[in-house]
Amino acid sequence: METETATRWLTDAEQCAWRTHLEVNKLLTYQLEKDLQPFGLTMNDYEILVNLSETDDHRMRMSDLASATLQSKSRLSHQITRMENAGLVRRENCESDRRGLYAVLTDYGMETMQKVAPHHVASVRRHFIDLLSPDALMELDKALKPIAEHLRGQRGRP
Repeated sequence: METETATRWLTDAEQCAWRTHLEVNKLLTYQLEKDLQPFGLTMNDYEILVNLSETDDHRMRMSDLASATLQSKSRLSHQITRMENAGLVRRENCESDRRGLYAVLTDYGMETMQKVAPHHVASVRRHFIDLLSPDALMELDKALKPIAEHLRGQRGRP
């Protein structure tokens, strides 16, 4: 039987930093989502469009897209269905694996991406980038990288 270790409660400074992170994350996500609404897109839609638009042939295996967007295969399937109905993407069978499917960016999806991207970047600048000095951005990136690397290493573990 494992021995229990004492809980290391957060100090006031740690709790303050943690709660500020949570608040900023929620508020920024809310604002970016709100700024996509006039285009009829959600953040999930936009993330999928970005992933597909950045591949050479504007397609990804559904399993790879689920992994890239941190969605379950089931949730992604529902998301892709909604995006198919909007004409943004289509599914194609994978010739090398009859069970595999691709999500493919349509011409309309690419046009939408090209129309929305400048507005999204302006929103990211207005609500995040331009509020920090170049030095602060560099320090933030440096501070967050070890956390991202740690969490990437935890993916797929129970």
